[in-house]
Amino acid sequence: MILSIESSCDDSAIAITEIKTRKLLFHKKISQELEHSVYGGVVPELAARLHAEALPKILEECKPYFKDLKAVAVTSTPGLAVTLVEGVVMAKAISVALDIPLIGVNHLIGHIYSLFIEKESTFPLTILLVSGGHTQVMEVNSLDDIKTVAKSMDDSFGESFDKVAKMMNLGYPGGPLIQELAKDGDRLKYNFTVPLHQSPLIAFSYSGLKNAVRLAIEKSEQKDYKDIAASFEHIATKHLTMKLKKYFKKVQPKTFAIVGGASANLYLRGEIEKLLKPHNAKLLLSELKYCSDNAAMIGRVAIEMYKKNQFTPIDKLIISPKSDI
Repeated sequence: MILSIESSCDDSAIAITEIKTRKLLFHKKISQELEHSVYGGVVPELAARLHAEALPKILEECKPYFKDLKAVAVTSTPGLAVTLVEGVVMAKAISVALDIPLIGVNHLIGHIYSLFIEKESTFPLTILLVSGGHTQVMEVNSLDDIKTVAKSMDDSFGESFDKVAKMMNLGYPGGPLIQELAKDGDRLKYNFTVPLHQSPLIAFSYSGLKNAVRLAIEKSEQKDYKDIAASFEHIATKHLTMKLKKYFKKVQPKTFAIVGGASANLYLRGEIEKLLKPHNAKLLLSELKYCSDNAAMIGRVAIEMYKKNQFTPIDKLIISPKSDI
């Protein structure tokens, strides 16, 4: 079995995965959403302190599995430096104490493998990763063959939802709150400009849209927030689908997947389904419970790395807050 740890942001999670069967034997996550909601976003130092409390509590429940562990895996990049270090220090301690190898996992690859928790992986895939820190399109042929073909030039898709929610004093995380508010709103009420709509670049940008929404909020009353939320969600998603449509003229999609915390957005899922229909492309989605950060996806990647003997020497496992694929 492999024990995996995730602490890249504000979710403390540990999982135990059986190597041979890919079966998830244990998975527990302690969210910090309540503690951070009063600040309208993640406070790194607070997150680190909460990880230091939560991770040992979860690990205590994993002790019955210790005798069967073959490796310990941990998210080492990307993420918040002060929170990554909590998981990495724990993983190193377990590695030394149990005399088992260490596997450092890229969090973004973890999101890719969230599609295959307790399943066999299937490639090639075109993947849209949308989260609080990243918006990018990748062509994935295997664990070791991943190419990013488009990414955000500034804010991410998920980050823009969090910031708009903060402008409306809705709380944190913003994604589910904006989605709920938008359900009863008029998506065409506010004619926000689609970012980069005249640019030939296949890239993403959310800073301009975020600013346009801020101006609309300042001029409106609270009763208008549902229409602003609906119009924002519509344009934020339209930006993605317009750029993907442009990309699909170059590369015909066969199997397409959406991963990352913001992939739980139901409006986005529906619009991507419409976009793929003319191409007869298959859409893969993670289970909703595995869209956000979790240790099960880190364990799933670790199985593949274990089979390839891709271990990380303890003195070489360093945290890297910023890392792309």
